Amino acid sequence: MSLADLPPLREVIARHRLSAQKTLGQNFLLDGNLLDRIARVPGKLDGASVYEVGPGPGGLTRALLRAGAHVVAVEQDSRAIPILTELAAAADGRLSVVQGDALQQQETALVEPGAHVIANLPYNIGTVLLTRWLTLDAWPPWWASLTLMLQKEVALRLVAKPGSDDYGRLAILSQWRAQPAIAFEVNRMAFVPPPKVTSAVVHIRPASAPEGVAVRMIERVTAAAFGQRRKMLRQSLKGLPGALDALATLGIDPTRRGETLGVEDYVAVARLLTAAQSR
Repeated sequence: MSLADLPPLREVIARHRLSAQKTLGQNFLLDGNLLDRIARVPGKLDGASVYEVGPGPGGLTRALLRAGAHVVAVEQDSRAIPILTELAAAADGRLSVVQGDALQQQETALVEPGAHVIANLPYNIGTVLLTRWLTLDAWPPWWASLTLMLQKEVALRLVAKPGSDDYGRLAILSQWRAQPAIAFEVNRMAFVPPPKVTSAVVHIRPASAPEGVAVRMIERVTAAAFGQRRKMLRQSLKGLPGALDALATLGIDPTRRGETLGVEDYVAVARLLTAAQSR
């Protein structure tokens, strides 16, 4: 059987009696046109390597294969493995299925550098995985781009600007050496079952990393600054050695709050603290 001969996804799901499980953060997408649209976000995929997390019954996987990609799909739900195995048999060697928890995978052991991550991430692990991929020590990272279905509120936090309610630690971690953008929103009724929230597809490409800034340091600075976001910097950063001196050196008013500083301000603070730590 070829990809073109596969029965409709709804029929396959019904035959295998597969239903989305809330405990696994599952919400299935079945609209072929929408799935093809997601697969087009990173650009041409013909011959490209793709890493997919949480394929479920394989709706997005089908779209990626139609686009010509070679896909490694990691799925924890054993109930979906038979469906994905059938899909792999029709994919002419372009689909590898790994059963397991995506949080426990070493991605570089599964895909070559330059792979695109494209996934309708399970809601219960989406932010955790995203943060892990954004805070890799090695940069440029192993991934060429991230195209992810996330809750809209998370997507807005990725692209937020200083002074907005959504601006915080996730915005800085995503923007200081990468370029995030919201590709489009997805109505909750597109899913089976419909979640309680609107979703959005985000697209993130790596950019040049600022020199002299340790990843763990910018993580520490942002964690402190936004740990209690209504506090002034002189209070929120006082537990981070050297941080208040760094503010003084940079001419940043310590009575300001964390959400008023731009990404470049956090990079500058982290650079001074990285240099101090290395001495």
